[in-house]
Amino acid sequence: MRRRDLIALVGAAWPLTVRAQKPTRLYRILWVSTESQPDPFLDGFREGLRALGYAEGENVEFELHYAPGDHVALRQVISELKRGSIDLVVSSGPATRAMTAVTDIPVLFALSGDPVALGIVKSLAQPGGNFTGSTFLSLALAGKRVELLKDIFPKLRTLAVLSNTDHPGEQSEWRATQQASKELRIVPVYVSFFGAQELDNALTVAGNSRADAILVFPEAVTMVHRARIAQFAITQRLPSMFGWSEYCEAGGLLSYGANQRATYFSLATYADRILRGERPANLPVVQPAKFELAVNLKTARMLGIDLDTSSILFRANKVIE
Repeated sequence: MRRRDLIALVGAAWPLTVRAQKPTRLYRILWVSTESQPDPFLDGFREGLRALGYAEGENVEFELHYAPGDHVALRQVISELKRGSIDLVVSSGPATRAMTAVTDIPVLFALSGDPVALGIVKSLAQPGGNFTGSTFLSLALAGKRVELLKDIFPKLRTLAVLSNTDHPGEQSEWRATQQASKELRIVPVYVSFFGAQELDNALTVAGNSRADAILVFPEAVTMVHRARIAQFAITQRLPSMFGWSEYCEAGGLLSYGANQRATYFSLATYADRILRGERPANLPVVQPAKFELAVNLKTARMLGIDLDTSSILFRANKVIE
């Protein structure tokens, strides 16, 4: 899909106006997540619903199920779902994998990977089933992250790329990163791992790669272990690039990507439309159209990177002292 078409699609999917008519019946929403509470994504989604006239206990109620780091543990909850007891399922991140057995209840997701590769939609434009929502995966961003890292660290020649292969769409992101690296005359070193159990070994490999910097693909495992990965990069004296600002807040040098909380806020628009009778099959999967660049000045100082002569601070949406 062309970028121009995508932006138009996003604009159509996330209207800026708020519906004036409040819902008149009580809707039940099942929220499933592999994160833990407090949950900023749930908070963002709740804020979005409130902006659309929903009030908990009055016309909406939540049933929350969390299984930190383990989407398999959610399958028992899913097996007990009955049509009529729940009006909508909202799956956050990797929890969407546990939803694949749900066929008769609308499922709204926000996913870091590719929902087509996962097999839950036929295409972004025409989901065709009971799933729809938002994906953070953007191949254009993969290349942009390499460019930004090169801007802040011109000496970059060899780039370690830390990637969880247990992530739908991962190979597409790797190919986009390879292409961007080639154009900038950077040699990318693919440091892959499968799930959290292989992360320690992957960090050892990255440390032995003689890379000048490290780029980390955004997804659930690296998100959970973001502080450890950021500290590893600092210890190895590697400028680091991540996908979301949460990584940067945990000590990463740079991040570039969508604001996750804002995406969940917008996701409430689709929830409203589905609860009012629209079919997920006809609601295109959307990708965020606005992105934020975050810079951690403390990490830059620790790495001896002088940003005074760089334009990165003027371009940054978030500067962490």
